[in-house]
Amino acid sequence: MYCLCQFPKLYDILILVLLFGTGIGLSIAGEEPTIYQSHAIAMHGQPKYEADFNSFEYVYANAPKGGRIIQGAFGTYDNLNPYILKGQPPRGINYLFESLMTNSYDEAFTEYGLLAESIEWPSDRSWVAFTLRQEARWHDGKPVTVDDVIWSLNILKTKGHPFYRSYYANLQKAEAVGPRKVKFTFDGSPNPELPLITGQMPILPKHYWADKDFEATTLEPPIGSGPYKIKKVDQGRSITYERDPSYWGKNLPVNRGRYNFDIIRFDYYKDRTIEREAFKAGESDYLFENTSKDWATSYNIPAVEKGLIVKSQIPHQNPAGMQAFAFNIRRPMFSKRKVRQALAYAFDFEWTNKNLFYDAYTRSPSYFSNSELASSGLPSQNELEILNSFRDQLPPEVFSQEYVPPKTDGSGNIRTHMRTAFRLLKEAGWEVKDGKLTNNSTQEKMEFEILIVSPAFERIALPFTKNLEKLGVTATVILVDSSQYQNRLDNFDYDMIVSNWGQSLSPGNEQRDFWGSKAAEISGTRNFIGIKNPVIDSLIEKVVTAPNRESLIVRSKVLDRVLLWNHYVIPHWHISAYRVLHWDKFRQPKIRPKYSLGLESWWIDPELEATLDERRTQLK
Repeated sequence: MYCLCQFPKLYDILILVLLFGTGIGLSIAGEEPTIYQSHAIAMHGQPKYEADFNSFEYVYANAPKGGRIIQGAFGTYDNLNPYILKGQPPRGINYLFESLMTNSYDEAFTEYGLLAESIEWPSDRSWVAFTLRQEARWHDGKPVTVDDVIWSLNILKTKGHPFYRSYYANLQKAEAVGPRKVKFTFDGSPNPELPLITGQMPILPKHYWADKDFEATTLEPPIGSGPYKIKKVDQGRSITYERDPSYWGKNLPVNRGRYNFDIIRFDYYKDRTIEREAFKAGESDYLFENTSKDWATSYNIPAVEKGLIVKSQIPHQNPAGMQAFAFNIRRPMFSKRKVRQALAYAFDFEWTNKNLFYDAYTRSPSYFSNSELASSGLPSQNELEILNSFRDQLPPEVFSQEYVPPKTDGSGNIRTHMRTAFRLLKEAGWEVKDGKLTNNSTQEKMEFEILIVSPAFERIALPFTKNLEKLGVTATVILVDSSQYQNRLDNFDYDMIVSNWGQSLSPGNEQRDFWGSKAAEISGTRNFIGIKNPVIDSLIEKVVTAPNRESLIVRSKVLDRVLLWNHYVIPHWHISAYRVLHWDKFRQPKIRPKYSLGLESWWIDPELEATLDERRTQLK
């Protein structure tokens, strides 16, 4: 979602030509836009890595191949086609598939050629063209063709998950313009992100799906063009991938030093405690810990003390996004902003952080926390220029107050908060009658479910329900398995959920799927809240069409403020680090990527692996 410069200045064009070496012609007012051709494309500015780069700097290009990594996974799976709404795909399935371009993890949003050897676009970014690599192959040895690319777009838009139908809505058509060259034409409002979005599209083998129902779930291992194939399927228990020694792209600059494990296996658990114990017993090699209590208390064991298990908290620079208790405002009881605002006063984050999280977390005051996109303080002049055009349609607090989630002293005494909540509820038409919060007009009692999929959230949600009870609200925590949870999400069959909207440094089309009115009634989208707000729709389009980085930051902050002051969620918390544990057999590059853990660039040290069992025995 960046620059859609209609007529770049002459010196800008010269710089592009010098950097890319492939600018074709110069545009003059009234003439056709300048055409650029390159190995890479950046949302804003220029790519970090030039055409002759050897590898990304955050990998070890000569990392040895070999060995096995076993990881745990939560829940289950029942479908090996990850691109449809039905079923649950397994962890790691995307190792099979590739896109035309691939992101780097040390730039905000830049893509480099993967299946495509080059990308071509005009200065107004009204279309994009990709030239496929001649050597690109599917796992069965057949070449990746332009026909595969065109078919992939059409099948994803017509039979794929609803997300793709929305995300690729402005990809009007794809057509062959050469033996290995495909051109995508865009429609709708100008959107400078579309060439990069197109580059992210998964490319699927048309010939493989010719006699299959794309919309049906399947446990038949599909073929792709990626570095791994499926070796073994044990439905719901485990899935095993093996590195393809004949992988066509193993020597590409974007792949050097990556995908080093011969075998990747995911073992499924329905209880995170059992998964942790299995890891500590040596049944898996790597664990990503997402619970602060267990991070603090569950690993005081000899294997950690002696260094056989490496416990690391690795800082990152990723935007935290928003995790929260999310209201389903399709429910009449949550339709009023003041009701949602009032209920937020019943969540005592400071007590929760102190007593349950060992003070490990920071409260999230933004949908773009931990990034320059997050709003803070009062609106700047640039923000007000946008906000003022919607003044009559926005909560007045947007202009006069900084959004700050309700804050307590952590003691558990929230009487002041309760008084504020009662006042807001009364203003919204709700009062306590016979101990129950009751709607004055309909006499409806406020009773709702908090739907969760992870037992870890029970200990967080239950104290929240106790505080809600003080308001006369009956809230019940409902724990369901992952399949039932996904089915209920897809059908908007919930009152409140714990949800998470991850954000990138370059928000764009996905915001339509998160908050857009059209997505509110489409099964499978991420507008879990049910937002239908014309102002938010307009602000999303401003974000999508931002002409440069500076305007993107301003527009994202404006969108953030409007979302926050509508009180669609009760914000949770975030941490700006990965918490990982692994048995001492891995090595990592010296330079870490800014925006990823980079596990695919780790490798196994044969000497460490060979002595690991003996070192474990010595602990006993």
